[in-house]
Amino acid sequence: QLYREARECLTLLSQRLGSQKFFFGDSPASLDAFVFSRLAPLLKAKLPNGRLQQHLKSLQNLCNYCTSILSLYFPWDGGELRPPTPRPTASGTLRASGAAGGEGEEDPHKRRKQLLSVLVGLAAMLGYAFLSGIVSIQRGGVGPAGHQPIALEGEEEEE
Repeated sequence: QLYREARECLTLLSQRLGSQKFFFGDSPASLDAFVFSRLAPLLKAKLPNGRLQQHLKSLQNLCNYCTSILSLYFPWDGGELRPPTPRPTASGTLRASGAAGGEGEEDPHKRRKQLLSVLVGLAAMLGYAFLSGIVSIQRGGVGPAGHQPIALEGEEEEE
């Protein structure tokens, strides 16, 4: 029954799409992103039971729809579902194949920026934890408002 309902859904999507490029005309909408995110893996993945995949492949307009979106938004490899592969440039640095202009060139300070952003994020989280009272530091003896510091079990047994 599940396969029957899935086949019916694919057929209804195919009928709704008709001969249009996208579901709501010539430009993509959020529905197109949602439908593509479900159809592309079904169309491209190797599945142990290919009944639903075969039905999708029989709906030519949905196959063309997926291929069109892959070519439009993933142009580096002709519509396959894989990222660009790095290739060396004349200067010896790696650049993603198919990237336009300087988009794929490696930033020389990328690692420093990544480390700095991690440190800033960590400092922000720790600052929030201290300021909100989630974490507090108590120095020996009785803490504020008469609270006793938490002692380890091993220390309690020795006393």
